[in-house]
Amino acid sequence: MPASGVDAINVVVETSLGTVRLALDAEQAPVTTENFVTYIEDEFYDGLIFHRIIDGFMVQGGGFNAEMQQKAVRDPIVNESNNGLSNARGTIAMARTQAPDSATAQFYINLVDNPNLDYRNGRAGYAVFGRVVEGMDVVDQMAKVPTGNRGRFQDVPVEPVLIRSVRIEP
Repeated sequence: MPASGVDAINVVVETSLGTVRLALDAEQAPVTTENFVTYIEDEFYDGLIFHRIIDGFMVQGGGFNAEMQQKAVRDPIVNESNNGLSNARGTIAMARTQAPDSATAQFYINLVDNPNLDYRNGRAGYAVFGRVVEGMDVVDQMAKVPTGNRGRFQDVPVEPVLIRSVRIEP
């Protein structure tokens, strides 16, 4: 995956726990990266939360506000999980339903290596499209917040972990 620099799209995620910087890989995951960038440009993620946190697995956000109301999204994108990128610790990937081509706005950051989420032998995985280049300590801090059930949702932080803003860094 390209280092933060000319080959990567650099993104700053400001959360209630600190700043996370990402390098997106538009070369290996062009559709997924373009989709994510469009949501960023629309300021879609501002004010949403990380709504699903499982220590030892991943932190997921980009779909719900603090009241667990889901935000309306654009059409789903094609699954790019067969792009050679692995769900390794510190990578960002698209969340989806059981249907491979169902990802919209929700994303997750891997807390550990999760090769079981990768494309394998024709089985669609979850499309990795970037990685954390700074602030993994913030992501690890998210992993330690108390979680519980909230309505039909599990693993929801008791105190919301807010996404204050997501911006492309020049």
